[in-house]
Amino acid sequence: MSYKDVCEKWMNSPVVDDSFKRELAAITDEDELKDRFGGNLSFGTAGLRGVMAAGTARMNIYVVRHTTQAFAQVVLEEGEAAAKAGVAVCCDSRLNSQEFAVQSACVMAANGINVRIFESLRPTPELSFAIRYYGCTAGINITASHNPMEYNGYKVYWSDGAQLPPKHADAVAAKMAEIDMFDDVKTMDYDEAVKKGLITVMGEETDEAFLKCCTDLAKIADPEALGDDSFKMVYTPFHGTGYRLVPEALKRMGAKHVYIVPEQAEPDGRFPTVKYPNPEYPEGFKLAIELADRVGADFIIGTDPDADRVGMMIRGRDGKFVTVTGNQAGALGLDYLIAGLKRTGALPEKPVALKSIVTTELIKAVANAQGVECFDTFTGFKFIAEKKDALENSGEGKVIFGAEESYGYMMGDFVRDKDAVTAALVFSQMAAWYSRQGILLTDALEELFKKYGYYGEKTVSLEMTGFGAQERMKAMMAGQRSDPPKEIGGVAVAQYRDYRDGTVKDAATGKCESMELKDSDVLSYVLEDGTVVIVRPSGTEPKVKVYILAKSGTPAGRDEHIAACEAWANALV
Repeated sequence: MSYKDVCEKWMNSPVVDDSFKRELAAITDEDELKDRFGGNLSFGTAGLRGVMAAGTARMNIYVVRHTTQAFAQVVLEEGEAAAKAGVAVCCDSRLNSQEFAVQSACVMAANGINVRIFESLRPTPELSFAIRYYGCTAGINITASHNPMEYNGYKVYWSDGAQLPPKHADAVAAKMAEIDMFDDVKTMDYDEAVKKGLITVMGEETDEAFLKCCTDLAKIADPEALGDDSFKMVYTPFHGTGYRLVPEALKRMGAKHVYIVPEQAEPDGRFPTVKYPNPEYPEGFKLAIELADRVGADFIIGTDPDADRVGMMIRGRDGKFVTVTGNQAGALGLDYLIAGLKRTGALPEKPVALKSIVTTELIKAVANAQGVECFDTFTGFKFIAEKKDALENSGEGKVIFGAEESYGYMMGDFVRDKDAVTAALVFSQMAAWYSRQGILLTDALEELFKKYGYYGEKTVSLEMTGFGAQERMKAMMAGQRSDPPKEIGGVAVAQYRDYRDGTVKDAATGKCESMELKDSDVLSYVLEDGTVVIVRPSGTEPKVKVYILAKSGTPAGRDEHIAACEAWANALV
């Protein structure tokens, strides 16, 4: 069917609400219609993500129902026990998230699959926890994480609490291609499903179990760090799901002076005080800095709308707040966690840290120097979770920490995804511990650089918007493979790593070897000065990301490496 035919089907369908039909009737730009109906949102291991509007390539209740029907059929193929164990459903504070969550629950229930749905918005890590805690077969989370307000998304999880593995993601995508978006979707009334026992509502009892796990882990690392009466901190949930559980976790660990940014304290999918509800962007912390200056706090922490990412700002010796990157926070947090576990005698045998290939090598340096092995994984916490389970099930090691450069961290055994609630708690403990020693976190970070080298990272996002974005992304990656660069930023490439086929090629000799990681559309260039440049298409957004990982003996040398590589990356488009 052409995009016009698909649009006409929507306009004539009795299932489609009149408000959507009016929205489509008002569109006069053919390119806009082609963009909305020329294809579907791509379903992968991260699920779906897109702008909320009418159309097959947009997020709306029909796309959500269609996807859920396909997912339901995959669950049903696992057998009766899988349907009985059921699916957990969660949502964040975004516009339409609650409706999308309810619609998902109704489709699952109509297919005879038991559902556990949170009574209201909850952090993403609590969904991962609930899947494991209740022994569910799978999970659905309605969230677009840190994207702008017009976006929403549909994340899917399997029984281990991690995002869907490729095998099941491919199965869902195949089912979506087979079934009609309207005619083949089953649904039922929500209240009827509750009455029949097909839908169970989760609430405070799940919160309590999750919070206990968070605080138990924090107590193992450092039971008294937050009890210092002189320590003050500011927290902002950026209008998202962390608004209740993060302050409660801090309170239970003894924090006495936690100031919450009032303008950003309540959930609001319009995100009225920030352009992007993303702790990666320093401008979002403007109100938090103003509050910290008023109350005399040296430490600020913020979580994104679904509370799986966490960012920090710390006061320097000049009195001004500076941003801590996701890489730097990971290195600081791991260094503190290892030391804390050693102080309490809780560091396990064969301790292991995990990081993605695009995350700073400083984490590996910190780990190895303290007797902790560190492994790389592909980008995505499903891979970190997969590696954790593989190592622990085989007895090869006990994972104490997982990190990605994009402000995501995982600690403990109770979740298999990014967990900003636990990370916020442990990072706050870290800040309080250093404060008690009279040390600013800026000084602690500088000590890490002096000890291990001046590491620096930069991510360049090459936007591929509009119709045909996926094709342009594929063409860019194909071009890099057929004609790889001989030098980047004036420095020769020493080694080519292609994570699609798992090959490592020496640039000078042409000799090829194999590596463990493969089957992912990622390229890595190791330069002669040790800088690493990684090119990876995003799995959830129309962009290609270029990661620059540099190290030097001086800050100036590090910054020069990064600037030269950044110029090369920007020239790709």
